[in-house]
Amino acid sequence: MRNKGAVVVLTVIVTALSLYYLSFTFVSRGIQKDAITAATDESGVTDLTVKQQYLDSIWNEPVYSLFGVDYTFKEVKDTELNLGLDLQGGMHVVLEVSPVEIIKGISGNNEDPDFLAAIEQAKIAQRSSQDPFTTLFYNAYKEIKPDGRLSTIFANAANRSKGISFESSDDEILELLDTEIEDAMDRSFNILRTRIDRFGTSQPNIQRIQGTGRIQVEIPGADNPQRVRKLLQGAAKLEFWVVANPDETGSFLQAINSQLLASQALESTTLTDEGETTTTEAPSQSLEQLLTSDESDTSALSGDSLAAADEGSLDSLQNLGISQFFSLVVGGEGLVYNVRDTSKINRILRQPDIARLIPRTYKFVWDVKPHDHSAQGYETILQDPHLELHIVKVGRGGKAPLEGDVITDARQTLDQATRPAVSMQMNAIGAKEWRKLTGANVGNRIAIVLDNYVYSAPVVNGEIPNGSSEISGNFTLEEAKDLANVLKAGSLPAPTRIVQEAIVGATLGQEAQAQGVISIVAGLVLVVLFMVVYYAKGGFIANFALLFNIFLIMGILAQLNAALTLPGIAGIVLTIGMSIDANVLIFERIREELRKGVALREAISTGYSKAFSSIIDSNITTFLTAVILYTLGQGPVKGFAITLMIGIGSSFFSAVYITRVIVEFLVRKGDEAKVSFRTGLSKGLLSNLSIDFINRRRPAYLFSAIIITIGIALMAINGLNLGVDFKGGRAYVITFDQPVVASDLKVALAEEFEGAGTEVKTFGANNILKVTTSYLVEEESSESDELVKAKLISGVNKLTGLEFIEDGSKIDESHFSIGSSGKVGATIADDIKKDSLKAMGLSLIIIFLYIFVRFRKWQFGLGAVVALFHDTLIVMSAFAIASVFGFPFEIDQVFIAAMLTIIGYSINDTVIVFDRIRENLGLHTSTDRIKVFNEAINSTLNRTIVTSLTTLVVVLVLFIFGGAVLRGFSFALLVGVLVGTYSSVFIASPVVVEFDSKKIE
Repeated sequence: MRNKGAVVVLTVIVTALSLYYLSFTFVSRGIQKDAITAATDESGVTDLTVKQQYLDSIWNEPVYSLFGVDYTFKEVKDTELNLGLDLQGGMHVVLEVSPVEIIKGISGNNEDPDFLAAIEQAKIAQRSSQDPFTTLFYNAYKEIKPDGRLSTIFANAANRSKGISFESSDDEILELLDTEIEDAMDRSFNILRTRIDRFGTSQPNIQRIQGTGRIQVEIPGADNPQRVRKLLQGAAKLEFWVVANPDETGSFLQAINSQLLASQALESTTLTDEGETTTTEAPSQSLEQLLTSDESDTSALSGDSLAAADEGSLDSLQNLGISQFFSLVVGGEGLVYNVRDTSKINRILRQPDIARLIPRTYKFVWDVKPHDHSAQGYETILQDPHLELHIVKVGRGGKAPLEGDVITDARQTLDQATRPAVSMQMNAIGAKEWRKLTGANVGNRIAIVLDNYVYSAPVVNGEIPNGSSEISGNFTLEEAKDLANVLKAGSLPAPTRIVQEAIVGATLGQEAQAQGVISIVAGLVLVVLFMVVYYAKGGFIANFALLFNIFLIMGILAQLNAALTLPGIAGIVLTIGMSIDANVLIFERIREELRKGVALREAISTGYSKAFSSIIDSNITTFLTAVILYTLGQGPVKGFAITLMIGIGSSFFSAVYITRVIVEFLVRKGDEAKVSFRTGLSKGLLSNLSIDFINRRRPAYLFSAIIITIGIALMAINGLNLGVDFKGGRAYVITFDQPVVASDLKVALAEEFEGAGTEVKTFGANNILKVTTSYLVEEESSESDELVKAKLISGVNKLTGLEFIEDGSKIDESHFSIGSSGKVGATIADDIKKDSLKAMGLSLIIIFLYIFVRFRKWQFGLGAVVALFHDTLIVMSAFAIASVFGFPFEIDQVFIAAMLTIIGYSINDTVIVFDRIRENLGLHTSTDRIKVFNEAINSTLNRTIVTSLTTLVVVLVLFIFGGAVLRGFSFALLVGVLVGTYSSVFIASPVVVEFDSKKIE
């Protein structure tokens, strides 16, 4: 083997990187255990509030040192291997930005009846279409008013600056609508990202779902769904506030400092976010002393800030010359503090004795993000990120002097010095008020505040008379665009609605973790034992590659900052079985050469060489299906696809290259006794077979036809058990202390849900039930969510007499809990269904094309696709038949992941057989094509059975121990592995024979 050194070096590098990234995970887990220990009392009860206080106290503190670099707990959490919500609990939400209100806003809330009718018609059409809303609206408008022109609706004063007039064409207006909707998406995304970042949980994730008007949000550990919904759906509030000068605020800031110094009962141990206190004697401390406290007590206020020249008052930074600093950076004066100290300052300002000293005409507002001060040469003063704390003037009733609803347009421009700037245009009312506000505050700063955070605080250079303003400063191009989007948030409504939601309780997440670990360990042990029994010392080498493969998967997931989900664990379990396949291919080739009497060294070289093309083909086809799954899948399905892709890549590297380095190392210097590939049990097993598979194809066709016919008939009669992913609705997993009869609960809920379709079934255990209902499926508001949940709780209470409790760990004979819940709106359910069908169809097309290119004959591609169609229909038939026998497995997104995995596995098997057929055809061993095909199938049968057996073992373990969430997934894989093996022998190859009439010459 060439390039052994490169393989060794690459292995060392990848191993070192994986160890580096995984080390953060081990550190984080250790800190989490310490937090639990600190929060657990003598009776063994853990106070979650105390645990969170412990973690918050060290959030910005160094907790890990590696190679001379200190990492804070926040940095450790950001780098560790993430767990999906299904493994730790939390909330997954998909929001949709409503284009309806945006279009109405652009029209100036036009009341034209045809326009409003077109909007309503487009809303209905959207439920069953994936076309952009603007297209649906335009088609509806033209249908209602064929000779109508959009300019009569959208040509108004607000749109004049955007180039829209009565002469504008429909295409120009549609382009404007698309642009404004896209801008609204950007604004909503940025606003939500800021809100989520400040939610108070670790590792929140927010991302746009490309090609849609949707935003996906995942919040680990979120235990207050109502708060999250309010946070995500609340309207953005844009305000303009006048920033107070230091001479106006100095007196009460000094009074605050004096109060801190005089207080003899500081809240040094039990200060809460609400300002509630307990009295604890403590030495007098100023604000600075509080911020620089080095107490080991984790609940004390700790951290550091800038040193002060006086007694440590809130305005002490000005005594270090920071007033000059702020004149240079943001054009004014202010207070600046280390980011890590902001929460502590907030708690101090909320103390009742401190809050009384703050006049009602002032309030404190933080910057939304730290400024980069290093460019101005202040890196020695402000080494860590620092935020400005603004003090703004509050008018009567606490209302801002001017709000964002007066803004008609805002865009990123360039100032006279060609630096990024922002231009802003107001309506007539806003222009009048803006003139008064700027005229009265020349030389002062005006803070632009969104959701109570300052995005910019420019200095007023002069009165602005016409409502057209330019905000310039030390902006980057990206910052200028963000500020323009913020300003537009006040002019154009872009409300969001939750179209998909999943909530997983912490208790259920911990159970899923345990089930996942058991599945991995049990499957791993069984495969390891089998490989040693079957392949002797070669089995040990394969097992080393397998363990290294799992290590690589974990390390790469950590490096990519990807989340390990429950389907991801399923992907690892599946990889355990599938990654063995490459070694089985190689070892079987080596054993073939050894049976021919070839020397071990030559057999090893030939075995690796001949197996390589089969391994490449099988891995590429499986990888392609994983890519499609990742591209078109959502939520946990993406986690499964990522894990599968990583597993395929790492297993290829470890099985083909690492094992060869080890094998050749062991047989060097003629010491061939150090490695063997057969035992007394496996020697000669399944070798020299001559079964006539091709001539038995017609009975196989008949058998498959019978199964598929029965399945289709049952599907026509009973239908498939579609989950909420495909039909919309809400689902709840309810946990009881004692078993509850599912049919009784279904009857009890029928009245509560007013006859809407409702299903109740056991979910893994007889004391856990899953309730799925279509009640209010068309209603996607938070109020509807709460109403459905309330009716569910009422129905359970009437049947059982039990009371609902939020904490799933405290269930007893008097209480029940909802461990998880999910919601999928009708529109997104339709989209998921279409994406799933698209994924299936695209997979078949790509596989056909790949097989056609690789094997140069369309018959091979046809045989592969027919076999995949066959496997898909058999699996769906198995689901229909299982439902008759009392096992109604759901058809959902995870099922689609299973189907695409089966497609990948089945084509893997088929390609191995086709590759041997191609090899035999190249050897011209016979002119009898049936004989050639039979020889190829027989010669690969040993590998087929061994690979299928190992994969079946791990999938069976997943089916038994993987939990109810993955029960349908693992059942589909069980059937799929069996039928995939069967079809590669009895369907794929025979179909090629049926259509290939050419004689082999």
